Amino acid sequence: MATYCLLQIGLVLLSTTKISTLDCNILPSLHNKMIQRNLHLLNKMGQHFPQQCQSEKMYYKFPEQFLKSRQKEEVKVEIQEILQHIFYIFTKNLTLAVWDGRSLERFLNGLYQQIEHLETCMREKMEMKKPYSRTRLKLKKYFQKIDNFLKEKQYSFCSWEIIRLEVRRCLQFIDKVIRRLKN
Repeated sequence: MATYCLLQIGLVLLSTTKISTLDCNILPSLHNKMIQRNLHLLNKMGQHFPQQCQSEKMYYKFPEQFLKSRQKEEVKVEIQEILQHIFYIFTKNLTLAVWDGRSLERFLNGLYQQIEHLETCMREKMEMKKPYSRTRLKLKKYFQKIDNFLKEKQYSFCSWEIIRLEVRRCLQFIDKVIRRLKN
């Protein structure tokens, strides 16, 4: 199922218009709408958090430091990295996740579009890429812990539901940052 879903996403992406034609000055309002759409799709993918998964927990705190960054370009890089990590995680072994395939496909497509748009708008800045900041390193470690959690739990149904909740929190943090950038 995951392979079929990824194939469909690839076909959808090939048929979409190139994102690079978008105006990079509308970044905050565009990404705010995309984040809201992705949060909606994430909620729509599954039902309410299952009771049988209440006892399982993941004890990793999202590194909120990036909320405090004052440089817009650094925030954009961090947002892009978070979205890339989320995309990577959701293209893993989804066989035990019982989610709405269409919503998952649209969610991954939305993430991919956001990543591409950020990449296009920051292309010049990315060529002069700075070494990893502490915050970016913490983000990388955080998502590695999520990946390890899924592996430890053998990609179980409950582990995917816990990750879905965690990704929702990540997207909500990004939404806060984008709202702050708009002001």
